Amino acid sequence: MSATSGAVWGRAEQQDFRGRVRGTLLGAALGDALGGPADALSLEEIRAAYGGEGLLDLVFGHGRRGTVTHHTQLSLFSVDGLIRAQVRRDTGAWHPPTDLHRAYLRWAATQRDWGPDERRKDDGWLAREEWLYARRDPSRALLVGFGDGTMGTLETPKNPGELGPEAVTRSAPFGLLVGWEPQLVVQLAVECAAQTHGHPIAYLSAGAYAVIVHALARGDSLDGAVQRALALLAARPGHQPVSDALQHALGAVRQGMPTPARVEELAGDGTADGLLAASVYCALVGEDVRHGLCLAVNQSGPSAAAGALTGGLLGALHGETALPPAWLVELEGRPTILELADDFSMEMTQGPALHGPTGSSPGWLTRYPRA
Repeated sequence: MSATSGAVWGRAEQQDFRGRVRGTLLGAALGDALGGPADALSLEEIRAAYGGEGLLDLVFGHGRRGTVTHHTQLSLFSVDGLIRAQVRRDTGAWHPPTDLHRAYLRWAATQRDWGPDERRKDDGWLAREEWLYARRDPSRALLVGFGDGTMGTLETPKNPGELGPEAVTRSAPFGLLVGWEPQLVVQLAVECAAQTHGHPIAYLSAGAYAVIVHALARGDSLDGAVQRALALLAARPGHQPVSDALQHALGAVRQGMPTPARVEELAGDGTADGLLAASVYCALVGEDVRHGLCLAVNQSGPSAAAGALTGGLLGALHGETALPPAWLVELEGRPTILELADDFSMEMTQGPALHGPTGSSPGWLTRYPRA
């Protein structure tokens, strides 16, 4: 797997890219935080708990407003793994799925350990963030997939029957590799998804989501981004359910005012393809980011995943300044998310100034060790 067309980064392009990276990561986290408290609730229960209109604001979850779930935690480790993969290229070792797997094993350690272990010199800075050691309802597929050191691959995937959306929700960062060719973005997302979700519907949904984010981050429209994903999916065995779900989402846009019933119909029984379709629909019909996120979480399926996926799309499309400020100020982990987003943007646009064969910034290698 090789990196491709190196973009020429002028200052305006760098600022636009950074705004989209921040938008994607913060938007996904906001959707996750909004939907998390409603995750196990039916629409009727959501309305009973939060009023007839449903969930329209951040509410208490895990002891305060604005807390995120495992979806955001893993997304951040995706970013960490991508930066570390770029840094490791200097050594001649270049296999991003392995670097991502190591990052996900660092996440798995946060779910077992009481807090950061300063003796692990190769952890880098993200694994030392204490707030990430909170256990936020990770699914069994995640704990099993990352429960040992063996990496699932497309040939021998972990959990081959697993259809859930958790691999999709950690795949937005792959779409932010704007210098990569789209088919390589799909391939990386698919290979990394198979580490926990071995069913083609789950890993192809992850690939489709990543490449939709990729097109948005490059400035495409959401409709155009979905068409691009459909074209790339067509070549892959087992794509039909995922392609059908995306077509269904596009068709639903023309069927009148958005309703929770329509979102639920798209989401189906909470599988990866259904939540991909629901999030695309909510991002397409949402009047603004707040409306799109509320639409995504007010339904009987997995609200946190639907919110996270919708937020990632809207953040990539509009950038960070479109996100609701009153929600951002309460978002758990916002300083970490911003720091990581800016590090990723810096690595992608100015990597050679940070590390290379001739010399590297010691500060950068402390943050993102090559090991």
